[in-house]
Amino acid sequence: MEELRAASVNEIERLFKKRKAIVAIIISIIAIILGQLVVVGIRFGIGSRAADKAEFPLLVLFIFVNAILPLFTALVSIDIFAGEFSQNTMKIAILRPISRLKLFLSKIVAIAFFVFMNLLVVMSLSTLIGMLFNPGNISFMHMLKIVSAYLISIFPVLTVALMVVFLANLFKNGTAAFFASTIVFLGFKVLEFLFGSYKIMFITSMLDWYSRWTGDISVQIVTREFLIMLACSLMAFSGGFYLFDKKEL
Repeated sequence: MEELRAASVNEIERLFKKRKAIVAIIISIIAIILGQLVVVGIRFGIGSRAADKAEFPLLVLFIFVNAILPLFTALVSIDIFAGEFSQNTMKIAILRPISRLKLFLSKIVAIAFFVFMNLLVVMSLSTLIGMLFNPGNISFMHMLKIVSAYLISIFPVLTVALMVVFLANLFKNGTAAFFASTIVFLGFKVLEFLFGSYKIMFITSMLDWYSRWTGDISVQIVTREFLIMLACSLMAFSGGFYLFDKKEL
């Protein structure tokens, strides 16, 4: 357990020293500012409120989890696996006195931490900006709803990340893995649009899973989607580790 903890801390430190993690946070901040400018423009342009203090963080979350966060999570996941193999730096990590399973787990922990930190930063900034520039009131229940929505979003994004990890270990270089991940992601989006009745079969349709927890919650739907994400995660994790374990340096 101590080896896994130390390896996870090491992977997190290495991840946040890379430019991709910093760029992801900067683009997230820019997206929040642009989102607020659009809301202000709509308010003064056509007189519509567009979003109040409580709605703005959730409006940002919808855009963030459907576009920005999956993209940068995929880039980070590919870089942390396929990138290190192609740069021949994975050999140094594997030569350390740690099993491949613990090394694989430590990289997954680093990706999960990256997702968590991005959501935390976006939630804090969007809530602050929403409170400063939008009308309306924000109560304790609104804050609870916002925090819950951001925390719940970790599950679908991590499921997508594990699928990208599988692809990153399937291909020999990061470019091929990125194109494959992009094609699969866009393919799922197109298929869920064309076959709306069966969109539950495509994991990308669950990126806004938090929305199922608002209003009248259907326990049956929420449980079914959670089990689908869990099954996809376990299959992607198992497949990804199998490929990682068998990979030769």
